Amino acid sequence: MKITYKGDYSLKVVLELACSYPERLVHIEEISRKQDIPRKFLEQILLNLKRGGFLVSKKGAKGGYSLARSPREITLGEIVRFIEGSVYPISCIDCDSPSPCKELSDCVFAPVWREIGDSITGIIDGINFETLKEDYLLKKNGYIPDFQI
Repeated sequence: MKITYKGDYSLKVVLELACSYPERLVHIEEISRKQDIPRKFLEQILLNLKRGGFLVSKKGAKGGYSLARSPREITLGEIVRFIEGSVYPISCIDCDSPSPCKELSDCVFAPVWREIGDSITGIIDGINFETLKEDYLLKKNGYIPDFQI
């Protein structure tokens, strides 16, 4: 699994919005400035996350973006898979793959790749944005939490 800039920025957007949830909408300029994301790229990311059902938006002077659900209900894994796709290191192991390998049952590597993918899934699906928000805010205030998986 490799996280692209698009994936990294998408995670930062969700984290930024988690910090304001549900109190207020956040304007695109604020997100861009705070998370150091180029505006044009951010526009694409916001649109994509909105299409995925993670964000809601409101137009106008008092408009902006907010999470569509509580940060506690959104996992790191959901965002990673939505943006980057499968976390399995090879497509033939992924159950959602359009063309599973014909030799999968005889493949000596299959159990290894499956275990790697399952381990990644177990970790990233166990982390929600409420926890990440709390750690982020502690770090911003000078505390360094000992994040436990």
